[in-house]
Amino acid sequence: MEGDLIVGEGGKSAAATLVEKTSLFTLILGLPGGKKATGLADVLIDHLEGLPKFMRAGLTWDQGAEMARHASVTVAADLPIYFAHPHSPWERPTNENTNGLIREYLPKGTHITSSQTFLDQIAHELNERPRAASGSTHRGRYSSGYLARTLLPRVDGALCIRTGVA
Repeated sequence: MEGDLIVGEGGKSAAATLVEKTSLFTLILGLPGGKKATGLADVLIDHLEGLPKFMRAGLTWDQGAEMARHASVTVAADLPIYFAHPHSPWERPTNENTNGLIREYLPKGTHITSSQTFLDQIAHELNERPRAASGSTHRGRYSSGYLARTLLPRVDGALCIRTGVA
């Protein structure tokens, strides 16, 4: 799994993005306290514990200060955390690509809502969308769509408007 933060206007709002590399299953986790290490650790622990074991084989993150509490996440969620080299986005290509797709919904320079329902709607749309990886379109037993239907809360059917904010 690969992870990162997307940061909103003025660095005051943020969300954590997580992508499982094989299925491309995406989670977007609201951070009500912004990009502080304590808030990020708490949100990661809350959301990662319920994921299937194969999705918790490891998490690759960049070297941001927001992961200062990585040891507590590793212990609580039984998830080893690895750090990419500084200024090396190619070591987390799946997440970098996914963040670009998320920015279609949450453009740079806008406030990033901490409404988990709204962020789940965006993740749901991305997880249901066929995405090419390694030359083929993902749609298997553990496709992102399958995982979205089984792991994410049900979305009430309302379409997420790419430029709207809840």
